[in-house]
Amino acid sequence: MKKLIAAFALITALVGCSASLEDYKATSPAFNLFEYFEGETLAWGMVQDYTGKQTRRFEVSIVGTVEGNKITLDEDFVFDDGEKQKRIWTITRLEDGSYEGTAGDVVGIATGSESGNALNWIYDLSVEVGDSTYVLTLDDWLYRQDEKRAFNLTSMKKFGIEVGRISIFFEKQD
Repeated sequence: MKKLIAAFALITALVGCSASLEDYKATSPAFNLFEYFEGETLAWGMVQDYTGKQTRRFEVSIVGTVEGNKITLDEDFVFDDGEKQKRIWTITRLEDGSYEGTAGDVVGIATGSESGNALNWIYDLSVEVGDSTYVLTLDDWLYRQDEKRAFNLTSMKKFGIEVGRISIFFEKQD
C-alpha cells in the first residue's frame, strides 16, 4: 500500500509540473509561426529512443510560403543513413489565433497554439519502422530564441507512454 501511495504521489507531482503555454506569455520574441517560417529555414536534429540513446540524426531544408491565413511548409529531410523524406504541411491560422494543420503522414488534424516565444503543436504521425507502421502521438514544443533561431523538443508517445524524443535546432536564412 505504501508503494502505491508513493507511486500516486510521484505521478501527481510529475503531472502537476508539466508546462503550460501560459507559462510563456511574457517571454519574447513572440513565436509568430507564419513570420518565422516564411522563406527558407535550415534545421538539424536528432531522434532518441526511450532510454535517451541517439538513434538517428538529420538535416532539414524548409521553404515556407504564406498566402492569407495559410502557410505551406515544404520540408526535405536527409538522415545520417542517407534516407530522404519529404513532408508538406498545410497550416491554417484560425480566427482565435490557434492553428490546424495537415500533412501526408499526419493522421487527422494537427492542432497548435502559441504564447510568447513558445508554440505547442500536437498531432498523430504515421511512422514506418522496418516492415511495420506505428501511429505515434507527437507533442512538439517550439521556442523562439531570437530573430533567426528556434528550438524544438518533441515527445513521441504510444498508448500514452513516451517511446522517444526529437530535438531540432532551426536557423532562418536571409
